[in-house]
Amino acid sequence: MKVTGLALVPPPTAADLPKVTPELLASVLARYSRSNEGLAAILAKVDVNHPDASIDRILKFVDYGHASIGGLTGGLAIALDGVSMWLAYKIFEIATMADGQESSTRYIAMDATNLPAPEEIGVPDDLAGRWRDVMAAAFAAYNAEYLRLDLLATARPELVRVPAGANPAVVTRLRKNYALDRARYFVPFATRTNVGLVQSSRMWAMTVKHLDSLPQPEARAAAGLIRAELLKMSPRLLSHSQAERSYEEQAKQELAASLKLGLERLSAEPLDDEVWVKVDRDTPPWLPELQPISEALRYRANRYGHQGLATRRARVTFAWNNLALAELRDLNRHRTGHRYSPLVQGGFYLPPEIKHADHAVLLKEQLELTRTLLQRGSPAYLYSLLLGAQTPFEHSTQVDKFVYEAELRTGMGAHFRYAEHLSAALREFFHQMPAARAWVVEGTAEPE
Repeated sequence: MKVTGLALVPPPTAADLPKVTPELLASVLARYSRSNEGLAAILAKVDVNHPDASIDRILKFVDYGHASIGGLTGGLAIALDGVSMWLAYKIFEIATMADGQESSTRYIAMDATNLPAPEEIGVPDDLAGRWRDVMAAAFAAYNAEYLRLDLLATARPELVRVPAGANPAVVTRLRKNYALDRARYFVPFATRTNVGLVQSSRMWAMTVKHLDSLPQPEARAAAGLIRAELLKMSPRLLSHSQAERSYEEQAKQELAASLKLGLERLSAEPLDDEVWVKVDRDTPPWLPELQPISEALRYRANRYGHQGLATRRARVTFAWNNLALAELRDLNRHRTGHRYSPLVQGGFYLPPEIKHADHAVLLKEQLELTRTLLQRGSPAYLYSLLLGAQTPFEHSTQVDKFVYEAELRTGMGAHFRYAEHLSAALREFFHQMPAARAWVVEGTAEPE
């Protein structure tokens, strides 16, 4: 694992603008909110070449409950190379205010050399060899299925749904994606990936504190490395980023719940699709919502258009019983509202082009390894999962955000399985909010 902070510098076109460090920016804006002098007068009192005295005078307010000052630093950029897919998932779950990206499964190395060492992730010593064997077998299955499906798509190009008139480079890319997106369910959740995130000091402090409070050694190691980089950019505002009891106790309770549910539901059989949607349009009696749903939606030219109060005020919770970790990685990155998954294996998804029976030995060995780790109460059970593991997932947000996600994940270029899940959720949504049907664009995910 390697963590790197990226220091932002102004472009040449901003040469005439005031120059501030992240914490100097926070201190100046904090002073700005407590003064009627105007920004120029405040900056005139600051020595930008020796800003520490000014920063220290103002940022002392943080210790008296003014944590919002930490949000004034602007975005601090951190890149994490070589973290597990689980840790990437967890960081996005925690960092709900961050902008970020994770490496796609289409672009990272798919072999056993791209795994962390068992001791880095807390796999018990006596299970390390068994864990390595299962992971190597999973990568072998991935590579075999990718090759088979790529040859199949070459022989039967109609499977790829190539758009008319596509040039040869596009045809090749879509054919490769067809195979990659179906073979990926054998990828271990422990596989190393890369993550880049940008967020304020305030949110980084919360993220690092949370990571430092988790039982997984990889999370705590990441917390230390991230903190070390952030201290170079915002040393004062990261002072409250150590592990904290409330986080630790909640992490213990969540792990215990996952261990119990994991043992109850553990299976490598395909889990039938179920979806649950609940729309809540209740409003205070003294502040009703009078806008029709049609008026909230009709004026958008595309999914990025602004919606009205009728959808922005309405709440929606949607959940699936069987979201594969492959899809969970991306759906978890929709930042609005609250997302929750116990991260257990209640079934194992494979697309129709791949038969469970052809991989029965691998799936049995992986299942038994996971069972052993669950029975021992080990947080490392997560690293025995493959991306085909099906887990419950719940997301609660506002209706306008759900509409955006549904249109995005069924729209042009969406993964076929995203489209299946979001189309199912849309059917339930339209049942409860039929007036939205004419104005929400459900796509067909073409081409892949």
